[in-house]
Amino acid sequence: MSVLASTSLAPTSLAQAQDRFLPVTSFGNEPFWVTIAKALFVFVMLVVMTLLCIWGERRIVARMQQRSGPNRVGPFGVGQGLADGIKLALKEDIIPALADKPVYILAPLLSAIPAFLAFAVIPFGPKVSIAGNETALQLTDLPVGVLFVLACTSLGVFGIVLAGWSSGSTYPLLGALRSSAQVISYEIAMGLSLVSVFILAGSMSTSQIVESQQQLWWFLPLFPAFLIYVISMIGETNRLPFDLPEAESELVGGFHTEYSSLKFAMFFLAEYINIVTVSALATTLFLGGWQAPFPFSRVDFLSEGFFPIVWFLSKTAMFIFAFIWLRGVMPRMRYDTFMRFGWKVLVPVGLVWILLVAAIRTATQEVDDRRTLLLGVGAVFAVVLVVLFLLPAPKPEPDAPHTGPGTDLTPLDQGGFPTPPMDLVVPATPRSLAQSAQGRVPERDLVPAGPVTSAPAPSTETDV
Repeated sequence: MSVLASTSLAPTSLAQAQDRFLPVTSFGNEPFWVTIAKALFVFVMLVVMTLLCIWGERRIVARMQQRSGPNRVGPFGVGQGLADGIKLALKEDIIPALADKPVYILAPLLSAIPAFLAFAVIPFGPKVSIAGNETALQLTDLPVGVLFVLACTSLGVFGIVLAGWSSGSTYPLLGALRSSAQVISYEIAMGLSLVSVFILAGSMSTSQIVESQQQLWWFLPLFPAFLIYVISMIGETNRLPFDLPEAESELVGGFHTEYSSLKFAMFFLAEYINIVTVSALATTLFLGGWQAPFPFSRVDFLSEGFFPIVWFLSKTAMFIFAFIWLRGVMPRMRYDTFMRFGWKVLVPVGLVWILLVAAIRTATQEVDDRRTLLLGVGAVFAVVLVVLFLLPAPKPEPDAPHTGPGTDLTPLDQGGFPTPPMDLVVPATPRSLAQSAQGRVPERDLVPAGPVTSAPAPSTETDV
């Protein structure tokens, strides 16, 4: 509880740490060329990280499947992503005849542009001096910077929905509808997971949230919220095991089935940039942002200047590796199970966790007597235990009688599916009859042609 109550530092360490941060009001007061340079750096960093993500995913998954992966283009195949991009640019651009052409062309841009914009408020380093101008390694910041990131990630789904609708095809439309339902469900859980961070940090500014973690990173006291966010960000980015909008076994290719060339590459780029963005946001909110981990945080030059970018990228890469690892080991979830998990598990748990954090935070600030606080918490805990003890246990359902194979199937008049009998014997085909006449197939292995019947049960006295 003391962790939730205070995040203060010693006066000397606090003074040293404050030199690495700039107030939110200082953004926008720097020279224009500095802003352009930082924007160009963010753009290049996102593109390079996307290429490295593609290469890393293919290499890691190949390693997990005992394959080599890309190893031809550049050292260790690191240029494979760039080669794929050039290949997509040179492909023929095909627009379906039934497509709504203006919307069809606009949809990839609506997915890619918000993905770039969301990274504008992510801090990736402390205050530095560039040509005599003090500036933070962050493009800009807002008092509601985290909400800006959530708004940009939500806008990306419009590109997916419009892509499916404008393609003039059934399967892309189904994939787009799945994506809209998925984003709505998991955006709620993601937003709830961030409320507890706002309560403890006292701000929704990304730079101030990083500053509030100088003593302790929030993933430790807020581990349930951290877990909910990690699950929600996987569902938000349509990645395995939550890639239902792109389920190739059901929807061909999902919402981008009818896209090719650079338009398909824009969706591909937006997906990987969103992965980098949500990973960077998790780093910012729960892992201290660009701040060095203990004991490296006690070394000054490892926490000052441009070196903290290494810590930021390392933490972000850890989340990206988790994305890739899950793709290699997890099967795709069923859609109804996926939606039930979001609405009936993540959302209720997120609400209960917010109430718990708010109650502890209020109690530690309002109640001065530690004994009174502990007695209050113990009383609430005792009431919860009594209520759980008095709740009646659910009665187990009786098992249905099972007398033989096929008897546990639901009848057709009760909504069951037509199923063949368990002892079904398929009649011989004309080809097998011709082979039998030539002596290539023993006649005892054939069943005379005619209506399909059920064969008698094999005798236990003869070898079948």
